[in-house]
Amino acid sequence: MSKELPDKYDPSAIEEKWYQYWMDLNLFHSEPDEREPYTIVIPPPNVTGVLHMGHMLNNTIQDVLIRRARMLGKNACWVPGTDHASIATEAKVVDKLLKEGIRKDSLTRDQFLSHAWEWTEKHGGIILEQLKKLGASCDWQRTAFTMDEVRSAAVIRTFVDLYNKGYVYRGVRMVNWDPAAKTALSDEEVIYREEQSKLYYVRYQVEGEKDQYVTVATTRPETILGDTAVCVNPGDERYRHLAGKRVLVPLVNRSVPIILDDYVEMDFGTGCLKITPAHDTNDYEIGLRHNLEVIDTFNDDGTLSEKAQLLIGVDRFEARLKIIPLLEEAGNLVRIEDYNNKVGYSERTHVPIEPKLSAQWFIRMGELVKPAMEAVESDTIRFYPSKFKNLYRHWLENIKDWCISRQLWWGHRIPVYYLGDGSFVVAETPEKALELARTKTGNPGLGMDEIRQDEDVLDTWASSWLWPISVFEKEDPSDLRDLDYYYPTSDLVTAPDIIFFWVARMVIAGYEYKKTFPFRNVYYTGMVRDKLRRKMSKSLGNSPDPLDLIAKYGADGVRVGMLLCSPAGNDILFDESLTDQGRGFQTKVWNAFRLIHGWEIDRILPQPEHSRLGLEWFRAKLDAAILLMDDHFDKYRLNDALLTIYATIRDEFSGWLLEIIKPAYQQPIDGKSYDEVIALFDTLLRLLHPFMPFVTEEIWQRIEERGAATSIMVSAWPKAATTNESLCEAFELVKEVVAGIRSIRKEKDIANKEPISLFILPGEKGYEPRFDRVLARLCNVSDISVCAEEVKGAASFMVKATAYFVPFEGNLDVAEETAKINQELAYYKGFLASVLSKLGNEKFVSSAPAKVVEVERKKLADAEEKIKILEDRLQSLQG
Repeated sequence: MSKELPDKYDPSAIEEKWYQYWMDLNLFHSEPDEREPYTIVIPPPNVTGVLHMGHMLNNTIQDVLIRRARMLGKNACWVPGTDHASIATEAKVVDKLLKEGIRKDSLTRDQFLSHAWEWTEKHGGIILEQLKKLGASCDWQRTAFTMDEVRSAAVIRTFVDLYNKGYVYRGVRMVNWDPAAKTALSDEEVIYREEQSKLYYVRYQVEGEKDQYVTVATTRPETILGDTAVCVNPGDERYRHLAGKRVLVPLVNRSVPIILDDYVEMDFGTGCLKITPAHDTNDYEIGLRHNLEVIDTFNDDGTLSEKAQLLIGVDRFEARLKIIPLLEEAGNLVRIEDYNNKVGYSERTHVPIEPKLSAQWFIRMGELVKPAMEAVESDTIRFYPSKFKNLYRHWLENIKDWCISRQLWWGHRIPVYYLGDGSFVVAETPEKALELARTKTGNPGLGMDEIRQDEDVLDTWASSWLWPISVFEKEDPSDLRDLDYYYPTSDLVTAPDIIFFWVARMVIAGYEYKKTFPFRNVYYTGMVRDKLRRKMSKSLGNSPDPLDLIAKYGADGVRVGMLLCSPAGNDILFDESLTDQGRGFQTKVWNAFRLIHGWEIDRILPQPEHSRLGLEWFRAKLDAAILLMDDHFDKYRLNDALLTIYATIRDEFSGWLLEIIKPAYQQPIDGKSYDEVIALFDTLLRLLHPFMPFVTEEIWQRIEERGAATSIMVSAWPKAATTNESLCEAFELVKEVVAGIRSIRKEKDIANKEPISLFILPGEKGYEPRFDRVLARLCNVSDISVCAEEVKGAASFMVKATAYFVPFEGNLDVAEETAKINQELAYYKGFLASVLSKLGNEKFVSSAPAKVVEVERKKLADAEEKIKILEDRLQSLQG
């Protein structure tokens, strides 16, 4: 064992040292071999991103799983990478260019992309470097990017394949339009927020009838300029007389029909609905049914277009304010009411989306989703916690065709090539497109300058849905060695808020292209919130910088702090005191090592009986902990697995075993006990390693001589030798006895260095004579005697049905002892009443399992015995 040992553990120096050591030994890297693979693919963070608390939690969990898999002897491969994040990255680059006085529209596509790649190369690796500070043991040699050559080729190849299979099509549809990013969004990229709005009542004059009007209620008066009908329910008697008539649209005096449709709710507003097919999804559907004109009154940036006729070029929200006095002046505004409604916002730019008719590319999802539904319903893919199956099922059952085109420049450009007549071909490369175009036109002389590629790019998720497949593909698509070995992957760790965006789509892609699931298990983390249950965010100022936390508490301390409060699927109420608790536990482990390290060893000394007994008990306790941890890991209860090893080290090892075996002051320890405790400590460190990789490596390397290229990281995960529940249960009784004796010492002011005698009046349970030497060692008991009756004038306590007596000098305070016994009596009588109530319930006795009923009857017998002993003791004191 290394003798030079710092008094305090310094994470800053140690963490950097060991991470570089692991990197130098290439311990994170995996290649296919004969071992069972264990694979995780990282949810690729945005290339624009920096480490936040959600990343910390997610990647800590992944690292725990991957480190344990290595120790289990599996060929563990954790693939890192980043996502090109079309909307977010383009917005960042546009903003950067604006600050430099450059507008996007002043650049060619290639010029803009050169700026985007420059920005990506500068910022793209930041978050991955930050993950190294956390201890993430990713296979960095396999780092992927969703727009690198291999991944890009896979995305384009998939688009072409789906088009050739008839799944991809182009159509004019009502889409979610982001006026800030000037692109279409999928339904899943729209976040709805409850808002306090206004409901505007506006009247429309019936054409040809001077004093007759119909009144509509709308939250968006600025869209009136695009109205092409007013709709009423055919069953509404109030408006039956208006069927077939027309009204004039306020301000523009456009004559539009009054139509009848069951969609209108008669009890909402006035029962009359203005129809604006260009700017409302439901209106669009009504417009299709009634063959209505579509008038798009908005530009792509959310300003009013020339078709609006009024307020041209004015932003939509400013137009809403300006149109009200115009309506009022024209005599069309009836009243305004407060109204709460839900407004859809862009997930990326956080501006209200605009329903907009647009020609876009879509994927037909109806057939593709069927295997993905069955995989989760049948538990071929397991969700932890399983409650998220309902959310997954709901989305797939209500799935719509996926809008996959985006009006951006940064991303995978859609591989569609248009000919001069408006027809098109779909191909992986311009060269292949030209060949197809020549064949299609019958013109072998067609030139490259006579075909034009689609300007749009694909939705970012149209690349990341292939992630578990594409990260194992090679430049040569026929090289399937890695893909066949590592796919399907083992576990996915992700947040439930992207169950639609990513999880479901990866399952769909997996079954379409590999005919099997992409992962066996999905572990859903919760949302990291503050103590007030608010989502952590920069705007609220409640999100600490993860790197600051690591600098302050050490990576191990932060990892433990995050996991202590993170059961799968439940929100994490983060408090910095948890990371402080993690740091405190790190110190506890280090101090246990320092204590052992400081012992002098005498290999001639025989092993004391108390040490032999203590070590025997702890081996049994450790075996039980290993079995429990394995069970927790099997059920993805990672925080419970951590709590198990946490308690085993803090309470059982440091609090009990080391107290039992430590030598007397300035005395040596025997060699046998020392070797055994080192072996047990080694096991504890290996069990702790996935959670706290740095401190465990530091201590493991020090507790005995290691080879030049060894690491705890690739040592074997401990296996339980056997189970000895009776031994563990017996020692729990010893703990109660020790607590009782220590309580008496405190109450009677008996110094620990002063030896005491202990008398025991055995009952059916509560005394384990085999541990007498341990009791003597821990409590400084000079002699232990079994007695047939209570000891007069002694302080006493009970463990189960056994009474313990500690004589002491001076008179016993009878009143004090009587009060203590009466307190115990009250407790056991209350306990007895609750057991009797349960056993008196015929339904419980007849329906509960026989073992459960038997346990209750045993509780009854134990309580009655304790009450009798306490009452006898009380009578003796009063006699």
